[in-house]
Amino acid sequence: MADFNPFDARLRTNPYAVYKELREEAPVFWSPVMQLWLLSRYDDCLAVLRDHARFSSERTRATNPFVQQLEAFRQASGPIGRAPTMLSLDPPAHTRMRDLVNKAFTPRVVERSRPRIRQIAESLLDDLPDPAQLDVVADLAIPLPVIVIAEVLGVPPSDRARFKAWSSDIAGTLGGAFQPLEVLQRAQRSSNEMADYFREQIALRRRAPREDLLSALIAAEEQGDLLSEDELLATCILLLVAGNETTTNLIGNGMLALIENPEQRRRLQADASLLPAAIDEMLRYDPPAQMTSRIAMEAMEFRGQRFEPGQVVLAVLAAANRDPAQFADPDRFDVGRQNNRHLAFGYGIHYCLGAPLALAEAQVAFETLLRRLPEPELAGEPQWGASFILRGLKSLPVRSKVAAGR
Repeated sequence: MADFNPFDARLRTNPYAVYKELREEAPVFWSPVMQLWLLSRYDDCLAVLRDHARFSSERTRATNPFVQQLEAFRQASGPIGRAPTMLSLDPPAHTRMRDLVNKAFTPRVVERSRPRIRQIAESLLDDLPDPAQLDVVADLAIPLPVIVIAEVLGVPPSDRARFKAWSSDIAGTLGGAFQPLEVLQRAQRSSNEMADYFREQIALRRRAPREDLLSALIAAEEQGDLLSEDELLATCILLLVAGNETTTNLIGNGMLALIENPEQRRRLQADASLLPAAIDEMLRYDPPAQMTSRIAMEAMEFRGQRFEPGQVVLAVLAAANRDPAQFADPDRFDVGRQNNRHLAFGYGIHYCLGAPLALAEAQVAFETLLRRLPEPELAGEPQWGASFILRGLKSLPVRSKVAAGR
């Protein structure tokens, strides 16, 4: 019988059997444990994501007691808790804030960054003590996106260990009230520490602006009331967290998929033109963000169920991405898959702002990994993280029978 329990161990290791049961038996499922609706079919998730008039991103509208409990906790978590971000806003406020940041992540700007991304990736692998062995997560998937987003913002990459620790702590709250209290308290401390850090960086930019996104956001703030101080700090924190957590998981999850499907890995190595399609397939097959939430704005009938105002609706993107009504042979990993309209980056007005940067980082990462470790295999047991919302590996030890070097 279909069920969804956030404490189910399968959601951390292999959630796709759970999603299959939901899709087939209860595609619009009321979770009595979580007090919310879960959608697991592609068309249903798409319908909710594209309808921002009836399904709000503003979490303060939720009547769910767990969301309300987490909101109260977030108020003591500094600007990221007090101020809304792009993720938790509807138009027109969402449009205003997104427009301020969007210019740093256009495909044209990202393309200009690609040589620097490649330089970082090569340098990280040059530093390996054994060129034929690495932990993909610790040695590349974590530091690469952290360094890149730090440079975009204009903060020192030398602080990347602190950035990653803060970021991981904050991302750990995505399980909400279903996370242990110590996880929430640690995130609260990290949020406030990160806000203090960015206050110092903002003070430096006010005295001496630079060519970076942080200076551009400050300039926008000083030209009017476009961003309050809390909004500015919350935006910086969001960009640093969102700019590395999901890309780390994309690289780790994608590399594991290539190792577990060696014929597809060899196919990709034989035809480099498949790389963009292969990364889209990694995003579809095992996406970093497994689900996203919206709030019902009115009473409505939805696929035979009644949604009430304020109820949380959880669109399970990872389940939608394996819906056989949308994808042929959905449980098969296929680096050449065509017409791959996955929902890993969301859809509509909240489509991932950093998608072009994430794709560029992933392309460089896999070009570099597969050139330097042409025959990768597991060198130990992969270790999954604890979150059922952000799915990613904590460790992926890999070795290659042959190390090709640079």
